[in-house]
Amino acid sequence: MAGRTYVANESKVPLGTVSQLILEAVDAYGDALALRGFVGESNDFRDYSYRETLDVAARLAVGLRGLGLEPGDRVAILSENRTEWALTDYGCLLARVASVPIYDTLTADQVGYILNDSGSVLVFTSNEAQVDKVKEAARDWDLELRIVTYDGAADPEAGVFAWGDVLSDPSEVDLEAIRDEVAGLDPQDVCTILYTSGTTGEPKGVMLTHANLYSNVQACGEVLPIRVGDITLSFLPLSHVFQRMVDYLLFWRGCALGRAHSIHQVADDLKVVKPTIQVSVPRLYEKVYNKVMDATGLKAKIVAWATAVGSAWADAKLAGREPGGLVKLQYGLADKLVFSKIREGVGGRLRFFVSGGAPLSPEIAKFFYSAGLPILEGYGLTETSPVTNVNLPDRVRIGTVGPPVPNTEIRIADDGEILVRGPQVMKGYYNAPEKTAEVIDEEGWFATGDIGEITEDGCLRITDRKKDLIVTAGGKNVAPQPIENRLKTNPFVEQVVMVGDKRKFCALLVVPAFEVLERWATAEGIDVHAHDRRALLRDPAVQAHLELEILGHIGDDVARYERPKKIALLAEEFTIEDGTLTPTQKVKRRVIQERFADLIDRFYEESSEGRTVPVA
Repeated sequence: MAGRTYVANESKVPLGTVSQLILEAVDAYGDALALRGFVGESNDFRDYSYRETLDVAARLAVGLRGLGLEPGDRVAILSENRTEWALTDYGCLLARVASVPIYDTLTADQVGYILNDSGSVLVFTSNEAQVDKVKEAARDWDLELRIVTYDGAADPEAGVFAWGDVLSDPSEVDLEAIRDEVAGLDPQDVCTILYTSGTTGEPKGVMLTHANLYSNVQACGEVLPIRVGDITLSFLPLSHVFQRMVDYLLFWRGCALGRAHSIHQVADDLKVVKPTIQVSVPRLYEKVYNKVMDATGLKAKIVAWATAVGSAWADAKLAGREPGGLVKLQYGLADKLVFSKIREGVGGRLRFFVSGGAPLSPEIAKFFYSAGLPILEGYGLTETSPVTNVNLPDRVRIGTVGPPVPNTEIRIADDGEILVRGPQVMKGYYNAPEKTAEVIDEEGWFATGDIGEITEDGCLRITDRKKDLIVTAGGKNVAPQPIENRLKTNPFVEQVVMVGDKRKFCALLVVPAFEVLERWATAEGIDVHAHDRRALLRDPAVQAHLELEILGHIGDDVARYERPKKIALLAEEFTIEDGTLTPTQKVKRRVIQERFADLIDRFYEESSEGRTVPVA
């Protein structure tokens, strides 16, 4: 382990309000493209300039006042990503009300919990289904709410208003009065309350102030090479702070924010929007990587050769050297045959990716770097607005999340936990001062719950989530994420979760990549059409092949006690909808372990002594 326990970026950043950022951007960029959304399922766009964005947001702010809302009130947004989501957010900023984003996939009871805890008095919804969900939540939790729907039908007697009806007439908008009012905002006022995804326990309302978000925008703006006129495809949930802060940053810097049809259509939408900067969680990079590595025949040999050449080229570049003449020559051919196709697949104009939300496999990061698509991996949490660290374009350190952003300190506690101090650290948990005190000490250090180390050159390396560490029955500590990330690079693996806490050995729950598996099975003479997924996974030849692929992919550089002994094959993917993934694609380990408890128990039963691959 590296010996450093502290690193700081002492560059200061100013404090201000997010409302100020929005107004500054409109004044600077006026008629330039600001928001771009698809029209229905088509590839046609509905565009908003910066000036048009302000006009709609100001009309909403006046409309909110007309509904009786006062500064400091809470307004919830229950919707999938869409242009109206951003316009609602900007309208709340101008009206000086705090927004409460709610993931559109949550159940009525979960929505009711958040609405009740936050004290929200009005909810913006996307459609009739979400209106019905809010009504059910209001009944069950005895809440008095008004609802605004973007697409559904209005019912004023039931307190349901249409989006267009809430927007005031343009003649009623006094922009100068709004500017004067916004200028009176205190940067320490609460801007938004974001509820954690609840991977463990009940969601907590994270209070982020204007200063929290403003300082993070300023800090990231100093280290990321963003240009006026850049465009991005915004597809991560705006209910999560990662995409939202990035959108504030790009809007402020004069970029256009394109909206994906949905998170499931990102691959196609990238080719249409053609972003120059792109933010994502590792799941996207894993899918692209595995699709490339899924090549067969001659193409597979070309991909393998290009990957090896790219690796040698990347090793030199990352070490600050120029590749040798032969490597340069080979790389030019590899780029033409393989890497240029990958760049075209993400729109053809991308300068860099930013990754966050979960650990990124170093192997995948290096592959993208060699393909001319550097991924600037960063780190942060909802409670830190979110960015605390990020790799720099001219100083990529694969396997780390980079140095601290300006005005940020990182310290490693005695037990290995990462502590953060800076202006981006939240005000606290809403209605929960005792929980706030558990994670923020008297000196302002926030305990992240993650385990890590600081490299000699001041970059942070994440080892694992503190609560995810597996302690075997023999008392050995095992970090599951490095092994899981290694396995995600195997083309036969779609998803994987390592288990074994308080058990004799570690094991794996694996969702195979069924498209790859079925193609292999067909080549082996196994009739996949005669099998459903579970039947296919029960085939002895399939089990033997997956056991070899998965357990053999772990490598020889892990300790004996870390090495999983068995795998269970799952026929269904973990999804946001079934509650096993968070909206940012992180696995909910506690939920998965509870759901598959019987299957996990079978790993350790005497009757399973000689069996390696059970099927769920």
